[in-house]
Amino acid sequence: MLKIGVLVSGGGTNLQAVIDKIEDGYLKDCVISTVVSSRREAFALERAKRHGIPAVVISKRNYPSTVDYDKALIAHFEKYGVGLIVTAGFLTILGETFIRRYSNRIINVHPSLIPSFCGDGYYGLIPHQKALEYGVKVTGATVHFIEYETDAGPIILQKPVYVEEGDTPESLQKRVMEQAEWELLPQAIKLFSEGRLVVEGRKVRILR
Repeated sequence: MLKIGVLVSGGGTNLQAVIDKIEDGYLKDCVISTVVSSRREAFALERAKRHGIPAVVISKRNYPSTVDYDKALIAHFEKYGVGLIVTAGFLTILGETFIRRYSNRIINVHPSLIPSFCGDGYYGLIPHQKALEYGVKVTGATVHFIEYETDAGPIILQKPVYVEEGDTPESLQKRVMEQAEWELLPQAIKLFSEGRLVVEGRKVRILR
């Protein structure tokens, strides 16, 4: 059984996508053991509560340093025996101590086709706004392993989403979530749980 810990900061739509895929049997032998939010007002906490998932708030502002914050997160996830960390709309920067502890065991979904529209400051509506400003015809989502540099870890999966005439950042965000993020994140978790992801330098090989 793969025990998953999910880090959230907002509404938790990607968290819900994973919950749904566990409950419908797509993600066999997987369980969300705990949800950790950086913000007390995050609606993701309510989603966790509705599905009986232990959820807590661990805010970076309550710790004197990033290292202390990392240690608090590690202690929490070790308490629940977590084997995979999923960042699902998590807006707090993780430190090197945490990333090293869970090397190649932290996955993130980003709302663009990395390496486009990613890196520091590219979160929320911003990647979609920049995609529209640049005039690209295709955007999408990427699931990748997290490394210390923002959005720079090995890519696991990507899916394109076409930009439509009249799109706003909000409409594009919604379509990227529905058509790409909610599909890719559970798929990546499934591959991980089945031991089918092999990191080879900057690349991820998927075993058939």
